[in-house]
Amino acid sequence: MDHVIKTLTPAARPSETAGELPVAPARTRPSRAEAEAAVRVLLGYIGDDPDREGLLDTPRRVVAAYDELFGGYHESAGEVLERTFSEIGTYDDIVLVRDIPFTSHCEHHMMPFMGRAHVGYLPVERVVGLSKIARLIDIFAKRLQTQERLSSEIVTEIDTVLKPRGVAVMLEAEHTCMSMRGVQKIGSRTITTQFTGVFRDDPKEQFRFVNLVRNGIG
Repeated sequence: MDHVIKTLTPAARPSETAGELPVAPARTRPSRAEAEAAVRVLLGYIGDDPDREGLLDTPRRVVAAYDELFGGYHESAGEVLERTFSEIGTYDDIVLVRDIPFTSHCEHHMMPFMGRAHVGYLPVERVVGLSKIARLIDIFAKRLQTQERLSSEIVTEIDTVLKPRGVAVMLEAEHTCMSMRGVQKIGSRTITTQFTGVFRDDPKEQFRFVNLVRNGIG
């Protein structure tokens, strides 16, 4: 089994002297009818007949599936983390939610990649509901992604909204664009990690996070 490990550092922000980034022009979202017509074109492109009985309803089904698979474009990740809880006593150690299943789609081939996410943070007086961490991952995963950016977006949102002493994220995934096409290496996994705060600055905390993920002990 192949393993690729990538450790990310926070993306650099443009300096004030560099000026503001250009604003992308507004895009008009295609209609559902236009999206269904595009699916018919693809059916013909692959060599099938979009007018045969078994494919007559396929464009509608594909567009409906895309509404579900890419629903993250229409949800706010920040709102998921807004409600927090302060009744945690004196607890100030790591909160870890591990083995969270997720499925996303590679932005290069629009093919699925799926795996598990492990998210830990060191709270400051307040914590967020555990299910909200899983919901946050789903929102970002239900967009066209790279695994590296998905890792970064999860970390950045938790760090920005909760303002903990540190955030740690590890994603493990199999990419079908690598296992079903191209080199066709079934079973290979890509592992990405990103850390902020204490987890970034203290190697012992990084080790403790990984050990908790792998062995359940810190």
